Amino acid sequence: MSTSEPRHAGTAPAFGQFPTALRFSLRNQTRNRMAALLLLVFVPVWYLLMSAMAGDESLRFKLYSTGEMLVVDGGRLTLISAGLNAITMITGFAVFDAVRKTLAFDRRLVFAGYRQSVLVAAKTLSVGLVTTAVAGYAALVLLVFWRPDLAGWASVLAGFTVIALTYGALGLLLGVLVKNDLEGFFLIIMGGLMDTFLQNPIGNPLANKPVLQWFPSFGPMQFGVGGAFADTALWGHLALGLTWSAGFCAAGLLIFRLRTRNAAARA
Repeated sequence: MSTSEPRHAGTAPAFGQFPTALRFSLRNQTRNRMAALLLLVFVPVWYLLMSAMAGDESLRFKLYSTGEMLVVDGGRLTLISAGLNAITMITGFAVFDAVRKTLAFDRRLVFAGYRQSVLVAAKTLSVGLVTTAVAGYAALVLLVFWRPDLAGWASVLAGFTVIALTYGALGLLLGVLVKNDLEGFFLIIMGGLMDTFLQNPIGNPLANKPVLQWFPSFGPMQFGVGGAFADTALWGHLALGLTWSAGFCAAGLLIFRLRTRNAAARA
């Protein structure tokens, strides 16, 4: 990646700086070959393994907003959980890696005259675009293993999108917060595994306990299951997932502004 700053950046208006900043951010987010390989190969393989392990055993799953206990196909429920799990790791890993590698370059852009607000907006939009694309791909691959009706699939897609935004935002936060790559990768992988694993009654007999409402994947999981198995749109739970995403993103962008503040003062 070239680290040469555009000339006369300090004299360009914000609307002139934004396309270049967005292009830089998108390029950095999409050049991670390992993340691309995980997306293309790991997602379908993970679906295949998890559905084979789960079988077609019937399970009881509680929708907390209605109190209804659903009897669902365990294999199909596991596919939703597996999709959430794969998305958390891929989006978190990709965004964290990109942010860590370009933080010094972002400082140089600010020193060259780029507004912090422009870089923040570009970074936010690029994370949103990349994570939404990952969620869309995971939802499309799901159709190879299970064909819910259109409304059910749309609910799963919405849940996948929200969890992708959440862990993309977490990757952004960790990318500007932790000092070493190993720390960030560990927190993303272990956090995503624990978060999504605990939502599935096959792997966790306590998956209907109220404590799970405090986990980031709770809202997306409830929304996806409600739409796919009960024809119920649990908008409040989807909003709960978006709250996690907004919180992680706000914290990450605040720290990003603080980490580039000295460069802004010298510019």
